[in-house]
Amino acid sequence: MLGSGETDFGPQIKNLNKKLFTVVAWDPRGYGHSRPPDRDFPGDFFERDAKDAVDLMKTLKFKKISLLGWSDGGITALIAAAKYPSYIHKMVIWGANAYVTEEDEMIYQGIRDVSKWSEKTKKPLETLYGYDYLAKTCEKWVDGIKQFKHLPDGNICRHLLPLVQCPTLIVHGEKDPLVPRFHADFIHQHVRGSRLHLMPEGKHNLHLRFANEFNKLVEDFLQ
Repeated sequence: MLGSGETDFGPQIKNLNKKLFTVVAWDPRGYGHSRPPDRDFPGDFFERDAKDAVDLMKTLKFKKISLLGWSDGGITALIAAAKYPSYIHKMVIWGANAYVTEEDEMIYQGIRDVSKWSEKTKKPLETLYGYDYLAKTCEKWVDGIKQFKHLPDGNICRHLLPLVQCPTLIVHGEKDPLVPRFHADFIHQHVRGSRLHLMPEGKHNLHLRFANEFNKLVEDFLQ
């Protein structure tokens, strides 16, 4: 939540092989440098983000793209792959979920209050946004994601998973405190032909903590 290319994907932007790939890190509306507007969370905010991402890449004249999606970005990537199958070549997602459970709701409630975050987590985002916008938008995000809990089966995008056609790699950190393992398993079971790669020591930010291992995994998969 509230991530940006600048704060969250430094090792990928800097170190993924530029001879093989053009790396574009985009900030969804209301995040990072895509402001104004302020971020809001209507019921279709993930679909809106997916359309924004695809529209941006088409405006930049990319004929076909691969997606790297982390957390909310992983959900956005799943929706984009399902809704725009002819445009998506391959996809790597991690820390994503296709639905919301009571356990998830408790986890979200635990991160609602930014003042309780560790300084290491809070500082880069506070520098980017200022404390007030960060705190206000974090609360709005928790309310936004909790609205899916009231839908049948807590559905975010589970109905779209069978529509994903591109080769898909799901990476999951077995020590992720924010997204339990059953979410990765569910996506793996319902995205046809997908691969699941587990990182035993990985947490939610495994692409930062184990950047070299993650980048190699991505490069090998996308080639």
